[in-house]
Amino acid sequence: MKKNMYKIDNSIEKIYMGKNTMFLDMSEFKRVKSKLKGINYSIYYPYKDSEKMIIYTNEIPNVTLFKINTNETLTHSSILGSIMALNISSNYLGDIIVDNSNYYFYIMSDLKDYIKHNLTSIGNAKVTLEEMDLNELLSYERRYMEETIIVSSLRIDNVISKIIKTNRDTVLDKIKNDEVILNCEILSKNTYILKENDVFSIRRCGKYKYVGFIKSTKKDNYIIKYLKYI
Repeated sequence: MKKNMYKIDNSIEKIYMGKNTMFLDMSEFKRVKSKLKGINYSIYYPYKDSEKMIIYTNEIPNVTLFKINTNETLTHSSILGSIMALNISSNYLGDIIVDNSNYYFYIMSDLKDYIKHNLTSIGNAKVTLEEMDLNELLSYERRYMEETIIVSSLRIDNVISKIIKTNRDTVLDKIKNDEVILNCEILSKNTYILKENDVFSIRRCGKYKYVGFIKSTKKDNYIIKYLKYI
């Protein structure tokens, strides 16, 4: 929590100094925006559906888009883990995009040379990075998979535990550590009852949209539908 507050305060200070922030997720963006009084600023979105953005005052931020070239199949979590293993701050990293067998990520350009020379493998896969034109994904829209599960209640902690296949205690820890974002706000109550079209993300587990209740089972459980963003 202290780390998050430092990032918020540091971002606000940069804006008042006429500089740009680093990458902000939607929750961080809303908290920074709420404290910017009497100052003009702009928002940089790398692409249409981007989950991370940058606030700036003068010049458009210097961002690099890399395509990951490999013969192997990669996942969002494996890409994230390998980038974070290079001991860089997550503030420098924008969205990671997995589009069928195409893999991309955004990075603040300050680190592009370091990343290009040091990110040579992801898991057991050998990779090379290709710098792309920023317009390459400008109109990209995220895809999703439709899933159904059986749950005993529509409480968000119960649903999350089923989706990510873990126990409720682990989910409660994630909520306490501000790792669950619901409708662009940090989730504070594990007893929240999901409503149709609620969107929630779980750090390092993905982003989801609750579609709604389908029907009850003979044991009075619920069959529900949700979307997993990919």
